[in-house]
Amino acid sequence: MSDIEGRKRQHIDAVLNEDVSSKGLTTGFEDYRFDHVALPETDLDGTDLTTSLFGKRLAAPLLLSSMTGGTGIARNINLHLAEAAQSLGIAMGVGSQRAGLEHPDFAETFSVRSVAPDILLFANLGAVQLNYGYTEDHARRAIDMIGADALFLHLNPLQEAVQAGGDRNWVGLLDKIEAVVSALDVPVVAKEVGNGISADVARRLVDIGVNAIDVAGSGGTSWSEVEAYRQTDPLVRRVAHAFAGWGMPTATTLREVVAEIPGVPVFASGGIRTGIDAAKAIRLGASLVGMAAPTLGSALETATAVRDNMTATIEELRIAMFCTGSQNLEALRSAKMRDLRKGELL
Repeated sequence: MSDIEGRKRQHIDAVLNEDVSSKGLTTGFEDYRFDHVALPETDLDGTDLTTSLFGKRLAAPLLLSSMTGGTGIARNINLHLAEAAQSLGIAMGVGSQRAGLEHPDFAETFSVRSVAPDILLFANLGAVQLNYGYTEDHARRAIDMIGADALFLHLNPLQEAVQAGGDRNWVGLLDKIEAVVSALDVPVVAKEVGNGISADVARRLVDIGVNAIDVAGSGGTSWSEVEAYRQTDPLVRRVAHAFAGWGMPTATTLREVVAEIPGVPVFASGGIRTGIDAAKAIRLGASLVGMAAPTLGSALETATAVRDNMTATIEELRIAMFCTGSQNLEALRSAKMRDLRKGELL
């Protein structure tokens, strides 16, 4: 087993079997509450969840967020996720494709178009790899590997800092991201992995041509916790655990980024567990809402299990819209909601 394959399998095992949630903080969505509309004057069954992004129509504004690839078990996980995404008409992202680029035998663990020919599909590379020999050619190869419609460049400085053998040199990365964005003919989305993106960083990324931002805030899975469980050195493990409460809550970073880059799509992910959370995220400005860890267990089983999981989320979103009097997503974005911390009506 290669080092990359072993790491990917350990990541899956940690998420499934250990408490790798953020400690001492939440997503922040509990601080917001919709005004309940007792007379909605809408048809629940006619509630319209459809949206369009990057030229693709989605039946609901949901994304099965990037999870895995590069290990044998990941192939079935990705196929189950993709089959469910296809049947539900939602988007999907694969995990980091570095393993598939450096070990061609692993490329098939990311390949899902055979079961999901129509979905909005995101390729995925770690942005820091651009400081370690990767170029726009690697980005194109990742896109071509899976027939992707867009590319995630993920930003994970904390994870790299506490990972054994992590990539620590992040100097000059913005210019290299700009070169990749300029060279590609598909949209590029910058995403964090669970610690959030500040408004300032989002602005810098959009100014160099990045097409969308996935804030991927804290309150869900902590990748410093995941890495802590992989460590054999007690001192390094201690350092990784110390950052279990690090990051910007998803709701906070979402609001700030949306305000900073009006008109640019912003995705919300990080600790989102229900369709009610998704409804709140959309009300706060999200174009797309991503979920990862909550679907991983079902993805190990069958596509049907993933579909059932996400069908419940979609129904929760639909009912939340109905109970705010929102017939469609545009109406939901102006539904009455309260910031409980400030006592303000949004």
